[in-house]
Amino acid sequence: MSPPPPPLGRSRRRVTGHTFDAALDDAELTAARSALAQGRWAAARALLAATGDDWDRRGHRFDVLGQEPTTTAWARDWRLAEPESHDAEVLLAFAAVHKALRGKQRADTVRERCREAAARVPADPTPWLALLLLERSLGREEDVVRLFDEVRHRHPEHHHAHHLMVARLAERRPGAGQDPLHEVYDFAAWAAEQAPADSPLAVLPVVAHAERYRVLATAGLESADPAASGHWAGRRARGVMAAFDRWLAGETPDGPGRPRRLVDLNFLAHATSCEGRTAEAAALFRRIGRHATPAPWSYPDRDPGEAFTAARATALGPS
Repeated sequence: MSPPPPPLGRSRRRVTGHTFDAALDDAELTAARSALAQGRWAAARALLAATGDDWDRRGHRFDVLGQEPTTTAWARDWRLAEPESHDAEVLLAFAAVHKALRGKQRADTVRERCREAAARVPADPTPWLALLLLERSLGREEDVVRLFDEVRHRHPEHHHAHHLMVARLAERRPGAGQDPLHEVYDFAAWAAEQAPADSPLAVLPVVAHAERYRVLATAGLESADPAASGHWAGRRARGVMAAFDRWLAGETPDGPGRPRRLVDLNFLAHATSCEGRTAEAAALFRRIGRHATPAPWSYPDRDPGEAFTAARATALGPS
């Protein structure tokens, strides 16, 4: 028997008065998630079918739905009703990945489920994204690189996959400190150069700089206060922030929303705040509105709600 639904909004995380919602500004996803939490899986089925081959949006929606505690039970009901549904299989794979990341399911079993989902529709990068999400935390680096290549082969500009790869590469050689030639910077610069001029991957050098800060601060090699850290000053930081200027030149404010553009906006607001670029930070905070993301405000081990609220108040003034 399927479990009873949890209270609505359970997947939203509240820290010091600020709510972080993985769905970001995707209202259709939010509605489908609420319906799924109550066992009405038809709404999720319709949403995912309508997403089609918009691979970035598809990956985002599966990932968010997979985080719900009761998704496994309801997705099993869906698969029983429609045994040939690829979307039901992929949703079960994402739910299994999030269970494994919480230590509630064996990783080997989850890997097999993801591979089975990937085999059903070989052109779909989404099951490979689920595997990459798993291995980014639990796997060997060679597995992460291989899975990133699988995703990129199917969708060269996959936003989430590039962010996962940057986060993993940033963890190489923490003892190297502020090495301007560190491989995470090379990868981010290469990916940004390979992408079209208007691609959100133009922001990757900024993301790489934040992820490297996370690693160095965790290792005690940088101040735990990013604004006080030398990481956000000097030649490397100035070069990285040139990516912000290039992104800004090609960005259409509040146009047709890329599914994870708010992730980029949060990384950019964090970077401009740390650099003291108050005017740019203020413009970014206005666009973010209530859609803050835990990363990078939590770096290295901070309360993300407090950090976001303080940075926003500095840029915009107390609200």
